[in-house]
Amino acid sequence: MTKIGLISDTHSYLDDAVFKHFEKCDEIWHAGDFGNLELADKLAAFKPLRGVYGNIDGKDVRIVHPEHQRFFCEGVDVWMTHIGGYPDHYSPQVKPGIYTNPPKLFICGHSHILKVIYDKKLNLLHLNSGAAGKHGWHKVRTLLRFSISDDKISDLEIVELGGR
Repeated sequence: MTKIGLISDTHSYLDDAVFKHFEKCDEIWHAGDFGNLELADKLAAFKPLRGVYGNIDGKDVRIVHPEHQRFFCEGVDVWMTHIGGYPDHYSPQVKPGIYTNPPKLFICGHSHILKVIYDKKLNLLHLNSGAAGKHGWHKVRTLLRFSISDDKISDLEIVELGGR
């Protein structure tokens, strides 16, 4: 079993509460808009980190973190990108790939809207953890925690960090 802490859209702000909420996680996945490489390095020093760059990230972040990550975790095919859209509204950059070779778990950020949607057409779970930073139009900063074991995604939890 692998316990995942999912975060995105930190925009250079990392709440100390993230470390408490991700204490029992095995890995942290960041779905883009780190804001700076120092923030990514703090997360990576705490737990193993997988991340993708977002539209506000500079060259320093883009050199370390790719635009897309496609990998397997506990038998689950995962695709993580920053700007991905959501079921029936996937972004043009992912649309061809997601329809020809859909993952089991599709993760993105960018919208600052927390979403957990099962795409029945593609048989995949879409996750967007919302935004954990203070920049943007969201009212509440959020994270997600979940587990992956034996090709199953379970124990999904929404964590509210408070207002921005």
